[in-house]
Amino acid sequence: MRIYKILAISLVCILTLNFGWLQDAQACSRVVDASQDKTHVATGRSLDWLEDIETNLWLFPRGMERDGAVCSNSAHWTSKYGSVIAAGFDVSTGDGLNEKGLMANLLYLAEADFGERDQTRPGLSWSILTQYILDNFATVAEAVEAMEDDYLQVVASPLPGTSEKPPTLHVSISDITGDSAIFEYIEGKLVIHHGEEYPVMTNSPPYDQQIALNTYWESVGGEAMLPGTRRASDRYVRASYYASQLPEPETDRQAIANVMSVIRNVSVPFGESDPNEPNLSETIWRTIADHVNKTYYFESTLSPNVVWVEFKNLDFGKGAPVKKLNLVGNYDFVGEVSGEFVESPPFDFTGPCSI
Repeated sequence: MRIYKILAISLVCILTLNFGWLQDAQACSRVVDASQDKTHVATGRSLDWLEDIETNLWLFPRGMERDGAVCSNSAHWTSKYGSVIAAGFDVSTGDGLNEKGLMANLLYLAEADFGERDQTRPGLSWSILTQYILDNFATVAEAVEAMEDDYLQVVASPLPGTSEKPPTLHVSISDITGDSAIFEYIEGKLVIHHGEEYPVMTNSPPYDQQIALNTYWESVGGEAMLPGTRRASDRYVRASYYASQLPEPETDRQAIANVMSVIRNVSVPFGESDPNEPNLSETIWRTIADHVNKTYYFESTLSPNVVWVEFKNLDFGKGAPVKKLNLVGNYDFVGEVSGEFVESPPFDFTGPCSI
C-alpha cells in the first residue's frame, strides 16, 4: 500500500457516527498525491454546502494593491505572485493556485475562533485570508515561516448567502514539492500543522484530537469495513482507504486522475439539504491543481465537463488586467478555457466594513 505517498488527505467533515463528541461542520474533502521523486504532484478538493455559492474563476496579476477589508488597522500589501482563484459570491477567495504552484483551500471548521478584535494587530478579513497566502508565498514552508508568529489577526463577518453560518474556517495549503500545512484558529490563536507526518485530518474536532481518531480507523482497517452512506464519517473512512491504495503516478495525467478518483468517491450526491446539518449537503464543485505544470482544473457538479486553465497561456505581469471567467449559469464550457477570460474590475472582498 502506498500510504507514505499520500502526503496529505484533508476531509473537512463531521464525524458524528459513534463519535458524539464531534460537532456540526461543512463536509468538504482535500487530497494531495505525489510521486516519490515529486515530478508529479496534484491536489484536489471538493466543496459541499447548503446552497450554490455562485462561483466564478478570476485571474489576478502581480502587483495588485490589497487591503484586509477590516475597518481599523487593516493589513495592506502588494501581491508578489499572480493567481487563478475560485470566488464565492464574488466577495471571497475560496480556493486557488498561484503562479509558483502553491495551492490554498478555504474550508469550514466548526471550532474555529479568531478571538476578540485586537486593534494593535493588523486585521485581515476571513474572505481574503486565502488570497493573502496566494499573493505572498511561493511554498508551504515560506507561508508557515511568515505566519507562525500570528502577527496578523483574521477578523470575522457573516458568511454571504442564506446559510447564516459564522465564518468558522481554516486553510490548507500545498505546493510543488508535495509539502502540506493546515492553519487553524483555536481560541483566538493560530495553530499550524505542517509536515508529511499528518496524512489525515478532519475539521472537527481540532487536529490534535483528530490524531487519535485517525489511529482508531487505521486499527479497524480492511476493505470489509468500508461504510457507504453519505455521512461524513463514512466518506472519511472511504477516502482514507482508497487514497492509501493509489498507484504510484507515472505521469501528470495519472496524478490528476488519482486525486479525482478519490474526491469523486467521497462527493455527496444531490438531495435535500438540512440547514441544521450542513455536513450532509451536496457537492457543489471540485478543483484540482497540477502543481508542476501550473494548471488549475474546475468541475461543477451541474456540468458534464471539466474545464482547466493552463498558466502558460496567462499574463500575470504587473499592470496586466484582472480577468474573470463567468461560470454562473454557464455550464457548457469544456477543456482549456484561458481564452474565455474577459477583463473585469476586481471584486471587493467582504468584511466587517462592507456590511
